[in-house]
Amino acid sequence: MAERITFPSSSGPALAGLIDQPEGECRGWGVFVHGFTLGKDSPAASRICKQLASEGIGMLRFDALGLGQSAGDWGDGSFSHKVADTVRAVQFMNESGREVRLLVGHSFGGSAVLAAAHECPTVAAVVSVGAPCQPSHIEHIYDTLVHRVESEGEAELTIGGKALTLRRHFVEDVRTADLRDRIETLRRPLLVMHSPTDNTVGIDNASHIFQTARHPRSFISLEGADHLLTGKNQAARAARIISAWADPYL
Repeated sequence: MAERITFPSSSGPALAGLIDQPEGECRGWGVFVHGFTLGKDSPAASRICKQLASEGIGMLRFDALGLGQSAGDWGDGSFSHKVADTVRAVQFMNESGREVRLLVGHSFGGSAVLAAAHECPTVAAVVSVGAPCQPSHIEHIYDTLVHRVESEGEAELTIGGKALTLRRHFVEDVRTADLRDRIETLRRPLLVMHSPTDNTVGIDNASHIFQTARHPRSFISLEGADHLLTGKNQAARAARIISAWADPYL
């Protein structure tokens, strides 16, 4: 059972979301943040959230600015916007009477939840799935466009069949973002999940996050999984692990 919602982004345009609600007893509430340009209906987002809901953890997943059913222009966003919009999502849930205790982020969204948790007092536990240790890792996706962006201010980025506008402020923002202090001072239980065969975000990123974080911290290897968790039961398995690990913090 899913509830369609909208809430204002940090820059104004409305963001579209789905709240996957438990059909039975609710153990707690969380927010899921998707990867770079993936959206709330990507396999990792939808399957993890649906599985968590089936295990009693209600989850809000939402489309980033200009993606899916959200308003606005993706090109106006940045990593800082993604972090701020994650905070807005948590605030929306809290104000609706569904106090968010869990943050889960996949890929670029994993970096975002590591940064956003500090601004979310109700959040008691954080999970990163296939996350880069630094937002600047994603530059390899558009490295051939950087010179044009720097000289002309923007360039068209085609990814996953989507034509998006990559602007200078986005490139500069990910380069200046630094998660080291955010990870080291997280002061919340952290679960790092990563596949050793992830060819998009290498396993060394998980090692860096884990080594930088302080206890309580946990690492789970998602052996056999690809970065997008598209294989049979890969996302559901990750969700079952998250459900068990998060139980004391809900």
